[in-house]
Amino acid sequence: MSLHICFFGLENLPVLAPEFNRHGIGGEQVQQTLLARALTRRGHTVSMVVHDYGQPDRARWDAITAFKAYREQAGLPVWRFVHPRWTAVWAALRRADAQIYYASCAGMHLGLLALFCRRHRRKLVFRVAHDTDCQPDQLLIQFWRDKKLYEYGLRRADGILVQSEQQRAALAANYGLSGRIAGMLVDAPERTGVRTVDVLWVNNIRGFKRPELFLALAERLPDLSFHMIGGPQYGHEQLYRQIARDAARLPNVTFHGRVPYHDMDGHFARARLFVNTSDSEGFPNAYLQAWVRGTPSVAFFDPDGVIETHRLGRAVGTPEQMADAVRALLRSEQAWSTSSANCLAYMARSHGEQRVLADYLDLFHGMD
Repeated sequence: MSLHICFFGLENLPVLAPEFNRHGIGGEQVQQTLLARALTRRGHTVSMVVHDYGQPDRARWDAITAFKAYREQAGLPVWRFVHPRWTAVWAALRRADAQIYYASCAGMHLGLLALFCRRHRRKLVFRVAHDTDCQPDQLLIQFWRDKKLYEYGLRRADGILVQSEQQRAALAANYGLSGRIAGMLVDAPERTGVRTVDVLWVNNIRGFKRPELFLALAERLPDLSFHMIGGPQYGHEQLYRQIARDAARLPNVTFHGRVPYHDMDGHFARARLFVNTSDSEGFPNAYLQAWVRGTPSVAFFDPDGVIETHRLGRAVGTPEQMADAVRALLRSEQAWSTSSANCLAYMARSHGEQRVLADYLDLFHGMD
């Protein structure tokens, strides 16, 4: 049975439409767009509610119709003002006229979507994007009002998808709600590259991503080449400037700043290792982008122990352990080759499009 699903992702257009890729994105914008494309390939009607970047309303890319809500304002958080943005979002949701509305990432938008869906008798699916989405005392939401709207929407979602057993347990323990684990999609590599970069770091530059630990790692291992990719985020501009200055002082570090999603393929293809220094995450999209290219990871964050279980690199607990793991993998061709092969095998086994999509369609088709 064909469905009409509308993705609420205000920042999705820079992933969907390359001509807008100068704007910043995160991993969840990638996941929503990949899922939307996969659904259209199977005959479902798919739309999105996105920012007004100057594109015509109802413009289409890859058989996906984009309804614009309001113009993105540089330097302002998405939900700084409820009105008239609330009415603009609801108007776009009405124009989409979907059966199911899909949202991700904790925020007050989930409450507004829940109100819309209850009023218009539509279904709402929420996908957890970060471990803190399931932890009320650690939510990455600034205002009390916004936290309450998020919780209102969470409790009224018709289906909740999570990325890991850890998130499912936290959702049950902290909210008394059940979630289904749903896999993640990744674009197939467009090319293979000569691996000229020893260590790659990719993330939006925010405090909990701990970019300074990557620079400390580079300083500890001066004989290796380090490449760092990440754009500034609202409220973290000073950190971005500091990281850029500190990176410029290290001769073995190349700081790229923000790189559009459509230009990332070559960076992952050239890297021998991918490093993640975050102290909390969901399931990083960059892990999949690395592993599908046979690039092992060394990371502090290991969702459900997948890195250690499947030997996709090394999970570590301290900066010293991270440095030791990077040395060990790069100095032994056999160790690196084994981890690289494990990455490719894991991705083929666990993240094929048909297998991943089944998780979502099972939920969508099960809604009355």
